[in-house]
Amino acid sequence: MDKVRRFFANTLHLGGSSDAKEEVKVEKVIPDLSFDGFAEHWRVHGFRKIVTMVGAGISTSAGIPDFRSPGSGLYSNLKKYELPHPTAIFDLDYFEKNPAPFFALAKELYPGSFIPTPAHYFIRLLNDKGLLQRHYTQNIDTLDRLTGLPEDKIIEAHGSFHTNHCIKCRKEYDMDWMKAEIFADRLPKCQKCQGVVKPDIVFFGENLPKRFYSSPEEDFQDCDLLIIMGTSLEVQPFASLVWRPGPRCIRLLINRDAVGQASCVLFMDPNTRSLLFDKPNNTRDVAFLGDCDAGVMALAKALGWDQELQQLITSERKKLSGSQNSEELQQGKEKPQSDPDKMTSGDRDKKDASL
Repeated sequence: MDKVRRFFANTLHLGGSSDAKEEVKVEKVIPDLSFDGFAEHWRVHGFRKIVTMVGAGISTSAGIPDFRSPGSGLYSNLKKYELPHPTAIFDLDYFEKNPAPFFALAKELYPGSFIPTPAHYFIRLLNDKGLLQRHYTQNIDTLDRLTGLPEDKIIEAHGSFHTNHCIKCRKEYDMDWMKAEIFADRLPKCQKCQGVVKPDIVFFGENLPKRFYSSPEEDFQDCDLLIIMGTSLEVQPFASLVWRPGPRCIRLLINRDAVGQASCVLFMDPNTRSLLFDKPNNTRDVAFLGDCDAGVMALAKALGWDQELQQLITSERKKLSGSQNSEELQQGKEKPQSDPDKMTSGDRDKKDASL
C-alpha cells in the first residue's frame, strides 16, 4: 500500500504521505530563475530553438487596444455599436445577421494604420540570428508580417486580415481589395455571388487554422526556450501552448500582469500546466512583469543586443514610412484633397492629431 501511495504522490502528484512528498526533489533547469539570472544564463550559454507566443499586449504601444483591460480594452469600448454583448462583434452567427458593426470596427483597427513595436522587432531579431523556430500569435493586426518576419515562421492562431473569403461561395479576395472596400465604407460583397466577404479572422464558432494544430509537435520538440508576451493566457486552445514544451524548456513571461497560474488540471504535473515563477517548486519559469517593450529592451541590453535591436527598429520603420508615404501619394493622385470647409468634426480631429 505504501508503494502505491508513493507512486501516486511522485508520478501523478496527487498527494500522499509526508515522507513521499519529501522524496520529490525540485531541480532547477538553471540556478537563478530571476530575470537577471535568466539573462546571464542566455548570455553565457545561449539557446538554440526558441518559440514565441504573443497576444494583444505587444501591440498596445502601437495604439491598438487589447481586448480585456478594464476601461481601455476593446470589449470595454463597444457600446456605440449597440451589440447584444461585447463578444458578439466576433460571433459568426451575429456577423451573418449584422456584419456592419464588425466592419466599422475593422476600419478603426485596420492593418497599415499602425507600425510594429520593439517587442515585434525583437522577435524579428531572434529570427535573424537563426534562433526562432516559430512565432505563434493571437493577434489579427499583421504587425508581425510588417517587421519582415518570414511568413512560414508565423502562425496566426486567430487568423488575420491578410486573406479574405466569401462566407457563401468561399471565393478568395486579397488584403488590398478588402482595404479598399472597408475604407470606402462599403459592405464587402462577393463579385460572384453577392455574399458578404469576411477577413480570415477566427470568430467564435470557427475552427483555428490547420497549422496551429499540425505545427506544435515539431516546434516544441527540443525547444529550449518559450517566450510568452502580452497575453492573458485565458483563451483556449492558444493558452495550451504553454503546456507543450518538455520539462527542461525554460518559459519566460514578459507581461504587464502575472498570468498562467491557474490551478493545474487533475492528474497533470503542475510544472507542465501552470507557470510557477512565484512558487517555491518552480524549476524553469521566469517573469518580467511590466511593459512588453520595456521587457525586450531590458533583455536586449543584458544580451548586448540593444544597439542591434535599435538599428533594426530604425531601419525597418524608415522602410515602412517610405512605403506608407508612397501609398498616400498614390491615393492622393486618385482622389482630390479634402476641402477644409466640407470636413466633418471627426475629419478635423484626425487632421489636428496628425500635426
